[in-house]
Amino acid sequence: MAVINLTAAQFEDVIANNEMVIFDFWAEWCGPCKQFGPIFEEVAAKNPDIIFAKVNVEEEQELAGMFQVRSIPTLAFMREKVVVYANPGAIPASNLEAGIQQLRDLDMAQVHQDVAKAQQE
Repeated sequence: MAVINLTAAQFEDVIANNEMVIFDFWAEWCGPCKQFGPIFEEVAAKNPDIIFAKVNVEEEQELAGMFQVRSIPTLAFMREKVVVYANPGAIPASNLEAGIQQLRDLDMAQVHQDVAKAQQE
């Protein structure tokens, strides 16, 4: 699937209907964001089963706040509605691909169990 430009209005639908979503929080004025954009798109083309969503922090401040974005670019990986990784900074394609493999390999039953336990504490 191609990269989508995600808005707050689309957010619930996108995460409800897709097992894995990778977010790229960016801004038009951000040099590193512009450098990372082609890497994000290249890796997205190789992984059509994952939604790759670009979020313009200037236009979608609600989403940026929800993910506690403090600097850009910031990447966030979500699987089964759980954010399993979020980190600022542009990364090379090889690191993004390695992160995707880790996302695929997660034991989500354990992740959900850990989240439930943390919410109880």
